Amino acid sequence: MHSIMLKAKLHRAEVTHSVLDYEGSCAIDGEWLDLAGIREYEQIQIYNIDNGERFTTYAIRAEEGSKMISVNGAAAHKADVGHRVIVCAFAHYSEAELAQHKPHMLYFTPGNALSHTSHAIPVQVA
Repeated sequence: MHSIMLKAKLHRAEVTHSVLDYEGSCAIDGEWLDLAGIREYEQIQIYNIDNGERFTTYAIRAEEGSKMISVNGAAAHKADVGHRVIVCAFAHYSEAELAQHKPHMLYFTPGNALSHTSHAIPVQVA
């Protein structure tokens, strides 16, 4: 049996570009792709914190160090510059792989400064 698990997450990144007339995708700073383990052309889910939109696209590499999150093509209707988004990638893992699985999570402050990374989400308390 395989389980679909969170592979990587960019939490609260700000959209820097929203380009309707660009080939559909989401351009992400290449350093962040590498750090998160997200491959170019990999399917991603984007959750817009500011308007509640949720959509699927694929990642493309933006210039390293650019701090870019560019929502392109038809998806540009779902995110404006300045919106905060959560970008997630998921993968299928076997039972054996699950024993070692830890997602790669990147956390951002306003202005797309990388705050910290983690491999676990804290337990939510009441």
